[in-house]
Amino acid sequence: MSSPDRKEPPAHDDELQRPTGLGPNTKRRLHDSSVTFEEYHYYALRTRAREDADHGKQESGGRLSGVLFGREIKSDGARDENNNASFPAEGHASPRAAITADEWANASRALRTASWGAGFYLITTDILGPFGVPFAIGTLGWGPGLALFTAFALVASYSGFLLWKVYLGLDSTEYPLLNYGDIVLRLFGSFARHIVNILQVVQFIAITGQVIIQNGQGISQAARFRICYAVCCVIFTAVGFGVSQIRTLRNYGMISALAVCLNLLTIFMTMGVMAHSPPNFAISVLGSSGSATLPDTIAPDKQGHYPSIRHYGGLPNPNSLVGSINGLMQSVFAFGGAQMFVEIMAEMRRPYDFIKSLCAAQFFIWVVYLTYGCYVYHFQGQYTYQVAYQGVSIYGWQVVGDILVGISGLISAGLYSNIGIKVFYNNVLTDLLGAPPLTTRVGKLIWAVLVPLWWSTAFVVAASIPDYFGFVSVVAAVCILQFCYTFPPIIALGYSIRKNAMHRDDGFDPRTGVVTRCDDGPKRWIRGFFSGAWYVNVWHVVIAGGALATAGLGTYASIESMIETFQIPQVNAFTCTSPLDLRHAS
Repeated sequence: MSSPDRKEPPAHDDELQRPTGLGPNTKRRLHDSSVTFEEYHYYALRTRAREDADHGKQESGGRLSGVLFGREIKSDGARDENNNASFPAEGHASPRAAITADEWANASRALRTASWGAGFYLITTDILGPFGVPFAIGTLGWGPGLALFTAFALVASYSGFLLWKVYLGLDSTEYPLLNYGDIVLRLFGSFARHIVNILQVVQFIAITGQVIIQNGQGISQAARFRICYAVCCVIFTAVGFGVSQIRTLRNYGMISALAVCLNLLTIFMTMGVMAHSPPNFAISVLGSSGSATLPDTIAPDKQGHYPSIRHYGGLPNPNSLVGSINGLMQSVFAFGGAQMFVEIMAEMRRPYDFIKSLCAAQFFIWVVYLTYGCYVYHFQGQYTYQVAYQGVSIYGWQVVGDILVGISGLISAGLYSNIGIKVFYNNVLTDLLGAPPLTTRVGKLIWAVLVPLWWSTAFVVAASIPDYFGFVSVVAAVCILQFCYTFPPIIALGYSIRKNAMHRDDGFDPRTGVVTRCDDGPKRWIRGFFSGAWYVNVWHVVIAGGALATAGLGTYASIESMIETFQIPQVNAFTCTSPLDLRHAS
């Protein structure tokens, strides 16, 4: 790797000297595909060195507010309270030519205000996570449920570690990494970036729609079904319009702590109630683990008595894996935060500290969610409902759970819609249509218009699908599993090959903007794969292959479940009848 004061070696016949332009502080698009890996990596190393040097000047003095909310003091002693700095509009000539390198770096750093504590709360602020784990264990049984949930936890943590390592090697104040698609662009090109961005936008719309349906059901249940079900969903959507006007993840980090506390309160509440009351037998036919695996185990006899609670050490129904695989997809949501990791790191003052957020959050999720899942399954067995807190049989506590999760779900949906809208804005409106940065007045107005359009689209998509259980499984298999388990090892593999392929005389010269490579083509990539710890590259291929196979099984199972469900008249969110209305169930 070249350094600022290293002289470029003379070119030989087998060398490729590639001028990449005039350097980062000139008229360059942020998504310029002509920028090489060597240039990205050079400036990333320089940025990391600068962050290490500035770290001692940016300590928040150990104060709790500084740790949790990231109000860190910059090197000039001023706080960035309004986050007014902005990146240049992509798709236009960059204003980098009009500013110095230090001015550009300071503007880039001004957008990074979140601490590792805020990152912890952002990762643990999920939508379905804890309340789908008991159902997953119920469809898999004790042994497979505990083993697979732990396996998901380990692989998800490893995936986050891979994204963190690659991020540190590619992000810089000169070329900031803003989202998941930016990493893919720098390793695999523009086409791959567009595919990832489209998939990410689809995923965030689907997740936002999923939480609308979940909480629309909760509102209808809390109102004793006196309010039209469609109106309940619209009410939640309308409130989401206001929450999603928050544009920065730092501000979401401040309210994410509230969402985590509300989820914990709901967990403790349902655990206490379930220990002293029977399951909600009547709604078990609408989406319990028994209905997904062995429907006969939840069917009442002629006298209206329900079968006793049952537990399974292994798969409840080894002859049919569709229900168990669909249950497994619910566990994906528990560790489905990797699609946000890049965006979280992009707003951290010191991305190196993200590993602390990751380790703390993943351990927290594994301990709390697994404990909750086992506890609920112990007391409710095959009657464990797909949204655990709705399986409480006492109406008053049902309402408490609906209210608590409604508030935390609103925060979570706002977080996901925030990132989804940013991906859409930066990669469609800015790149293709030349929209101004979000930090400008016009950009803020466009954001205000996009928010209701985003939520309305999510509501229409989710409301059109009556099978909530199948809808969640499809989202998990097609989207979330890819971002959390398939893409990270592929990204790490691409980064390793490109980095290891660099010859000792290869590198980037910032003075001339020239990249020197001793060779190119298949020979270079083969050397990159087998150089260094080649067995790690093989391991990443295995992980990616296993994730793709799991995604295929999950997609097949969810589609089969939805086909079976659609053969029976179903209730969607465009009607006034709630799916939880027992009169409808009977």
